[in-house]
Amino acid sequence: MDFLSPSTWDDALAAKAESPGAVPISGGTDVMVELNFDRRRPDALLDLTRVRELQEWDLVDGRVRLGAGVSYSRVITELGDRLPGLAMASRTVGSPQIRNRGTVGGNLGSASPAGDAHPALLACECEVEVESVRGYRLIPIETFFTGVKQHALEPDELIRAVLVTPPTGPQQFCKIGTRNAMVIAVCAFGLALHPDSRTVGTGIGSAAPTPRRAADAERMLSEALDDAGLWESRGPLPASLAHAFGEQVKAAAAPISDVRGSAAYRLHALAVMARRAATWAWDDYRKAA
Repeated sequence: MDFLSPSTWDDALAAKAESPGAVPISGGTDVMVELNFDRRRPDALLDLTRVRELQEWDLVDGRVRLGAGVSYSRVITELGDRLPGLAMASRTVGSPQIRNRGTVGGNLGSASPAGDAHPALLACECEVEVESVRGYRLIPIETFFTGVKQHALEPDELIRAVLVTPPTGPQQFCKIGTRNAMVIAVCAFGLALHPDSRTVGTGIGSAAPTPRRAADAERMLSEALDDAGLWESRGPLPASLAHAFGEQVKAAAAPISDVRGSAAYRLHALAVMARRAATWAWDDYRKAA
């Protein structure tokens, strides 16, 4: 197995073009597990840890441009105010050591249905910036995941950054596992309120072949809030509306049964998490008045 270690982004793109089968590695928290268990034997590893451009984040036209190599720990400490939903999700990732090494870009590249960052990113207005020697393009997060551990990248493309428009309202993230920490999600749910557009964003994790949004649930809740004048009045969220929202989220999922949990349990848990997340986020929205 070859080991490629470019020091610049241009060199990384050139290496990927020359060796399309090379697997990118940064924190290694997913790739090394697959190698150690002999689940993958690529022709080459493309080490991106020396590419400084990937370790940076900044604000571009009101959006957070999050470099693919920014760690979960930095998301928590540096972006908790701008992207609280993603920071909440980052806090649930593995151990402190894993959070120091693991990256949001690596989570996207693995494209696992159980990826912790995915529900929070889906709930925001988010695009994935990818690039090759042929040029760059932006992929909406909703279309990035194409199958179980599959994504929309071409063989010669690399993830450079994630562009996230910070929601103007509160965000929430919920995750259920077989224990309280250092665990793969049995299922997860992300939610963001967008009062400026009077919309709701959602993200479902580990309850379908790919991470996905609950579009019907989003539409139902945002329209119900609008019809009742709650966006303006910031009145209490009716319990019946929160329950209906949870059932709509449940209907959007397509889980399987596996060693971590049954499909029935995942559906029930999603409905509960969605109901609670909507209530918590709405309570925060009311307090911000």
